[in-house]
Amino acid sequence: MRNFSLKIWRQKDAKSKGAFKTYRVENISPDTSFLEMLDILNNNLVHAGEEPVAFDHDCREGICGMCSLHINGHAHGPEQAVTTCQLYMRKFKDGSTITIEPWRSAAFPVIKDLVVNRSAYDQILQAGGFISVRTNSVPDGNAIPIPKADADESMDAAACVGCGACAATCKNGSAMLFVAARVSSLAKLPQGRIEGARRAKAMVAKMDELGFGNCTNTGACQAECPKAISIAHIARLNREFLSAKFED
Repeated sequence: MRNFSLKIWRQKDAKSKGAFKTYRVENISPDTSFLEMLDILNNNLVHAGEEPVAFDHDCREGICGMCSLHINGHAHGPEQAVTTCQLYMRKFKDGSTITIEPWRSAAFPVIKDLVVNRSAYDQILQAGGFISVRTNSVPDGNAIPIPKADADESMDAAACVGCGACAATCKNGSAMLFVAARVSSLAKLPQGRIEGARRAKAMVAKMDELGFGNCTNTGACQAECPKAISIAHIARLNREFLSAKFED
């Protein structure tokens, strides 16, 4: 069993000034997940008559990306290629201090404590992350032959959960890895080619409009991405965008 000091960011809302507050949790099993540890903390706070810490979560299976926390300076914590809900307390030494913050990005304003508004990503998707091909019926599996390499690359890009770690990690606050993953997942499939040119231009324009920064290829986004999305997809986004501009 392990004991930890938790240095947690507390902030009433986006307009209020926030500050770190330190809490103590004791007798935590190494097999406890990070979010379960926060549940234990909140249970203690409620019994003590204090306000629990607000944090975002949903599936707790590494699928939804809701558990967007900056832990000891790393998006989703020190473990690579996992979301916060897949992080376990065995990763932290007994008696250590763990600093927990919300995403730090101008495009993700704080709602409360560790919860941020990530609807900017939804707006980018609405701008162009869709296809017009009919999807209400099951097509013949052999009707549209797709090279396995292309299908695999598309699926790798589609693994993005839209958590926002890339933008929160980037020194420029860029959402290029997220946009690139969405564009690339469709660009490699014939169903996605119909809106291909419009998609790249619309999503990049919306990204710029929402205040995300530019990519300078530091690679921090790839290093912190819980799904290990490759920055090679950013190169494809750039090619799609330039091709679309030349077609104008």
